[in-house]
Amino acid sequence: MSKLTHFDADGKAHMVDVGAKDVTHRVAIAEGVIRMTPATLSLILSGGHKKGDVLGIARIAAIMGAKKTADLIPLCHPLALTKVAVDFTPDADQSLVHCVARVETRGQTGVEMEALTAVQVALLTIYDMCKAVDKGMTLDGIRLMEKQGGKSGHWTRD
Repeated sequence: MSKLTHFDADGKAHMVDVGAKDVTHRVAIAEGVIRMTPATLSLILSGGHKKGDVLGIARIAAIMGAKKTADLIPLCHPLALTKVAVDFTPDADQSLVHCVARVETRGQTGVEMEALTAVQVALLTIYDMCKAVDKGMTLDGIRLMEKQGGKSGHWTRD
């Protein structure tokens, strides 16, 4: 098992030095869902929510969240993202919205945290916009699905 990289030899937290790493194309894909009542999902899908286009606003929030990850996670490097794509798939049978975020950059460190942040911010935005009608919504299954690039190469969830 490898050691945690965000601690120095004395056990103090530090930002990892990525200066000697190669610049490569980095990609990360994360996913998660928000579960809600059927009536809430219907409201979102019908466009009848008085706050506006819930999924459209959540998509913009996800992109903003990905761009601000280094401001939220103390030891993340600020990255120049080259792409953030966010897709939502509503599932009426399970009464949920599935979110997938794909984040890309050309750089010296990966974008896993940016993809995970994008998903969480998207789902939190849906919650915020719909909490007046459904306080029992649940965020679930937020996880990294795939990463590409860098020294560790290509990884996919089994």
